[in-house]
Amino acid sequence: MRTAFHDQLDSVFDDLADICDQVRTAVRIATDALLTGRADLAERAISGDAAIDAARERVEDNALAILSLQAPVAGDLRVVVAALRMVSDLERMGDLSVHVAKIARLRTPHIAVPAQCAPIIGRMAEIAESMVARTADVIRERDVDAAAELRADDEEMDKLRRASFAEMLGSEWTSGIEAAVDIALLGRYYERIADHAVSVAGRVVFVVTGEQPTVA
Repeated sequence: MRTAFHDQLDSVFDDLADICDQVRTAVRIATDALLTGRADLAERAISGDAAIDAARERVEDNALAILSLQAPVAGDLRVVVAALRMVSDLERMGDLSVHVAKIARLRTPHIAVPAQCAPIIGRMAEIAESMVARTADVIRERDVDAAAELRADDEEMDKLRRASFAEMLGSEWTSGIEAAVDIALLGRYYERIADHAVSVAGRVVFVVTGEQPTVA
């Protein structure tokens, strides 16, 4: 009986990792739409969010069923509670990808990112996708060390966002207010994806150690 119960708990974590994989795909497609001006990719990213929402509902249903039928305690309860919080973070990451895609769709057939900001936004997108991919591995392996390493990328993301503001406020900015608003929003979306990735990884640390990770 206990083996079957722990198989259920492991299955919830497997589902969380699968959602993380879906989010990674969403980030990549939304970014491709953003940097190429392709409306079809933007629509694909937006419509794909329904699958992430449905997956979140399945995880929540399974976790709540475990709570009601198995009445877990101690470490097992920690797993279930963490899973419910993690899946909320993951869904929000998917939503943020949709926001990126909507900016891309709004500006098509033009590209929303001015050339002078393309390296910064491109790097932010690269970091976001990498962090989501590594978060999936953290979930699958319950890797505490890998979870801690995500914070360095999050710090780089914060620096890049500050750099994007420096570009917009600099004397060489010639792309106008509309583009500046887009860049400010995009920077926020990618930064928040990174923040949620760190949050999910931190909850894995909590599951494994029973302790909240320290914030540097």
